[in-house]
Amino acid sequence: MKDFQLENRRFVIGGVAIMIVVVYILRLFQLQITSEDYKKSADSNAFLKKIEYPSRGVIRDRKGQLLVYNQPAYDIMVVMNEAKDHLDTLEFCKALNISREDFDRRMDEVKHTIGYSRFTQQLFMSQLSEADFSVFQEKIFRFPGFYFQQRSIRQYQYPFAAHVLGDVAEVSPKDIEADDYYLPGDYIGKTGVERSYEKQLRGEKGMQILLRDAHGRVQGRYMNGRFDRRPVAGKNLQLSIDGDLQALGERLMEGKIGSIVAIEPSTGEVLCMVSSPNYDPRMMVGRKRSESHRMLSANALKPLYDRSIMGTYPPGSTFKTTQGLTFVTEGITHPTQTAYPCGHGFNFKGLHVGCHGHGSPLALVPALSTSCNGYFCWGLYYMINQHLSKYGSVHNAMNRWRDYMVSMGFGYKLGVDLPGESRGMIPNGDYYDERYKKSWNGLTVISIAIGQGEVTATPLQIANLGATIANRGWFITPHVVKQVQHEKLDTLYTRRHRTLASRAAYDYVVQGMRASATGGTCKALAHYDFVACGKTGTAQNKGHDHSVFMGFAPMEKPKIAVAVYVENGGWGATYGVPIGGLIMEQYINGKLSEASEKKATEFQHRHIAYGTTSR
Repeated sequence: MKDFQLENRRFVIGGVAIMIVVVYILRLFQLQITSEDYKKSADSNAFLKKIEYPSRGVIRDRKGQLLVYNQPAYDIMVVMNEAKDHLDTLEFCKALNISREDFDRRMDEVKHTIGYSRFTQQLFMSQLSEADFSVFQEKIFRFPGFYFQQRSIRQYQYPFAAHVLGDVAEVSPKDIEADDYYLPGDYIGKTGVERSYEKQLRGEKGMQILLRDAHGRVQGRYMNGRFDRRPVAGKNLQLSIDGDLQALGERLMEGKIGSIVAIEPSTGEVLCMVSSPNYDPRMMVGRKRSESHRMLSANALKPLYDRSIMGTYPPGSTFKTTQGLTFVTEGITHPTQTAYPCGHGFNFKGLHVGCHGHGSPLALVPALSTSCNGYFCWGLYYMINQHLSKYGSVHNAMNRWRDYMVSMGFGYKLGVDLPGESRGMIPNGDYYDERYKKSWNGLTVISIAIGQGEVTATPLQIANLGATIANRGWFITPHVVKQVQHEKLDTLYTRRHRTLASRAAYDYVVQGMRASATGGTCKALAHYDFVACGKTGTAQNKGHDHSVFMGFAPMEKPKIAVAVYVENGGWGATYGVPIGGLIMEQYINGKLSEASEKKATEFQHRHIAYGTTSR
């Protein structure tokens, strides 16, 4: 009789033995095939892979003037598996001029970086200057596991154009996650063209593979460098910015909040882009960037905020040009018609929109010259309320009006090659249906006719309006980069966009802006030796009104279109027109006259008192 108990025990023991063998096989497979740990360890013992960083592309202005370049710097790297317990920490800290607490903190941060491996080089300290590094280099042989790699940091030639140029800083975890090109400790463009043209500027990393002996000492290049990869330098950029014009603009805006934007109408190239208050871009270089960023962020006037593309303001009376273009093209009014009264403003059914004293009634050209509120309010009222046979409803009429504004570059981002652009606000029929529960008409929204109410725009959009009028009906998307080395510009920055308004309507609006410069609200432009056209704006505000100007010159074959926005500057003629005229003169003539230089100095020192509340 068989002993079934013994038989079962034999099967159990055999099964356990088989399981143990299977576990060992699986573990061996994991270690030798799927796991990188031992491979990394072996490679670490035999090879030292040294990344070679490319030089970042330099940046020049439209005249070839150097704006941004590179300066040598050094990073200290550590391989944790090689850093010995008997490291002379005191001597190490003295060589780098850091405290023991700082050393411990950095070593702990190394272990918690994304992609950390104890077998590969990790960033310990970045951006040492040549002077600081030379002290450490003499003693580096005493510190096993520590290496250095040469890098470069950005340097800015001049103290202007910080918002346009942007800055470079260490990558964040999100940057690393978004692009596997980056490793912890790498640098990336954070703002301005440094950000928007990061891939062109950064170049391609290289790699040196060095052979080490059993003691970790470097013996030379593996296979005589056959598998090394040389870095490829980043591409250089030439900006459309005129450095001299930018410097003048920032000088004129000292002590003021606002913006100046100038565009070359025929190309869409941005000639200057000033946001005030601003800061010296050299503050944001190297290891002092974090401290400078904290200080600027704490400033109540927000110098880091780029008002030229992020600030959204009521365009004020500069917007009347868009209304004239729309009303003439749509047949709401004839440009020579003088049917709209202005009794110190628009007055109808108890509603009053004030205006300064001038002759009445007026046609389009003098209405623009004198900046008549009544004319444009009546035009909008007739378009929304009195042409129902044409549009079918106030909702449809409103949307047709919106279409004109959008075609002129308002209500959506223009697409400038800088990060952070705002879209502004152009309302449509759906917006007012929801806001007023479908109970509204032209009188309800009358203030949008004069650039108030719900309408907002960026200074860039207002400057683009000037360029569009200068071109008599088309624009090219504004851009700050004129040329990328060995690349063609995106077709977005070479393609014309035509508006819905007619050429005839533009001709009348140009006449109105010229009349404004010769004897209207922009008459300060009349004394220049070039033929300028302009339109003022006085945008209503809770405090003092904002001073606005939009214009271009010369009238024929225009070279420059300008928008000036000075917060709390009062009448458009107080700050907007004089500053705009100086910008035009500098660019067209290449310099300011003696009288204009005195005026520039006067405006440089004419500061506006602002409160300390955040803006």
